[in-house]
Formats: sequence, C-alpha cells, structure tokens
Amino acid sequence: MSFVVFVLLVVVAGGIPLYVAPAQDRLLPADAIVVLGGPGEERYAYGIELANRGLAAHVALSDPSGGEDDRLTGLCAEPSIPTVTCFAPRPPTTSGEARAIRDLAAREHWRKIIVITFLPHLSRAGFIIRRCFAGDVLMIASPDGLSPAEWAWQYLYQTAGYARALMNPPC
Repeated sequence: MSFVVFVLLVVVAGGIPLYVAPAQDRLLPADAIVVLGGPGEERYAYGIELANRGLAAHVALSDPSGGEDDRLTGLCAEPSIPTVTCFAPRPPTTSGEARAIRDLAAREHWRKIIVITFLPHLSRAGFIIRRCFAGDVLMIASPDGLSPAEWAWQYLYQTAGYARALMNPPC
C-alpha cells in the first residue's frame, strides 16, 4: 500500500467520529438557541422550531453575509415569540461567530446555549465556541443532507479548519 493511500485511509477513518458521527448533546432548555451561518436553510428553521417547542425564548441567527441575505433579514425583522435576532460575525468565520456568541451571552446574561450547525461542522464548532464561551454549550446538528461530493469537500474543509483552530489563540 502506498503512503498516500495509507494517509488517505487514516484521514477518512479519523474523520468519522469528528464529521460523520460526532457526539451530540441532549436537548435541554437553555437561555438561547444560536444558529451558526452557512449554506442551507434547514438549520435556521430548525433553530426556530426548537424555540417554539419551548427550549429557549430567544434565537440568535448568525448572518456571515452582514445583512446581504434577504431571507435572514426577513426572519430577524419580523416581531415574533420567540424573539429572533441576527448578528454579523466579524470575521465571518466560526471563530468570529464564537466571539460574537461570547459578547451576546455577556450582554444578555446567557449561561446555557444550544448551538445549531450542520453535522460535519458540529465537532469543530463546539471546540471553537467552548474556547470562547464559559457557559454550558449544547451542540446539536441540523437535519441538513449532504451529497457525496459535499461530504468529500467537508472532510477537507473541516480538517483544515481544525488545524487553523489549533494554531490560533482560543478567542
């Protein structure tokens, strides 16, 4: 077996517990539900659905586009219960979202949050957010589906993101 094939097998096998079957927390009531930004609309609706089930009175939606996403702008502009607000992380990355979560939580006195993102991002996002936010973080995957090509891309992208997170300061 060539070295390249061996490395590829190690990366694929090592990624299974991180990207394909990461540990998810049990859903419990929290002060807020935070939905991380990214492709797909399912996660935003899922976060609001969880709040409507009584898991939190507030939903914060990450808008990495900085207000350019009309769908999110509409969700945040409508008065609703639960309350829904949008925030624009700077920079528009998971680390930027973690810092924005830390700041929102301090301002709103949140001690426990539910964070929604898609499955391959769950482990890395939890790692980064827990380095910034001292409260309880419950990581939950949204019901987004991915094609085989998207899974392959996510293996590469999330692995590079983990490497970046390990080299950068916590927050």
